[in-house]
Amino acid sequence: MNTDIKNIFNNHPEAAKSTLIQLRELIYTVAQEQNLGAVEESLKWGEPSYNTINGSPIRIGFKGSSCYLFFHCQSKLVSTFRELYSHNLTFEGNRAIVLNSEKPLPEHPLKACIKLALTYHSVKHLPLLGA
Repeated sequence: MNTDIKNIFNNHPEAAKSTLIQLRELIYTVAQEQNLGAVEESLKWGEPSYNTINGSPIRIGFKGSSCYLFFHCQSKLVSTFRELYSHNLTFEGNRAIVLNSEKPLPEHPLKACIKLALTYHSVKHLPLLGA
């Protein structure tokens, strides 16, 4: 993790920082489990952003009392996530999954959503993105 991203995490309350680091680790875990190659980590709009060669970027952030996974708003990602996981996850519009930083992460649906985002350009033509 580069210094700029480490500083972003360190500027958040401890519960949020812990959740954001867990989300980062989930992204890297999914990329490794799916053999997606290198994950590009950068800052976009002041938030950590993650992408793979065939993926759509995922940004992670904290606002208010919630942690967010942000996705490209013109993709089919959040609408697909909503159809598949509305009973497990909370969404904001067509761009984000909203997570309570005080509660455990719903790991199974998050990993599935992260996988779809990191493989988006390979699956965007499939119904429900191939899920």
